[in-house]
Amino acid sequence: MAEVNRTTFYANYADIYDLADAVQRQLEEDVLGLYREELEQGRGNHDFLRLFRHIQENPLFYKTYFKLNTDGKFRFVGYDVSAALARFDNRHIEYHIAFFGNGLNAVIKKWLQNDCRESPEEILAIISEEYQGIQWS
Repeated sequence: MAEVNRTTFYANYADIYDLADAVQRQLEEDVLGLYREELEQGRGNHDFLRLFRHIQENPLFYKTYFKLNTDGKFRFVGYDVSAALARFDNRHIEYHIAFFGNGLNAVIKKWLQNDCRESPEEILAIISEEYQGIQWS
């Protein structure tokens, strides 16, 4: 279906699982690239709009990522632990991180299932409404 010769495929990948790993690594590298400056400076970032725009521009890549990802979670969206520590008075941070990460994954997956009908700004507003009190970029 991809119109790639079998020998060409196996010259580049050991098997289909190797291809799946390559797709996952590429997407994770692309997302990290969106936030490289902040990561290098050790700053937290709430600019999820940048991520949502990237998802809307590359929906097939993200759908494939979630399909190939065995735990079904997008692992490379940062959570600003320092802001959470201040907001939640340093209590039960691991639960807040789990709640936020799983909720964000659920919204992204639902958005992809709906072919990204809503704008990135609308998705950001939905997340912001659910996680009230946090200032978003």
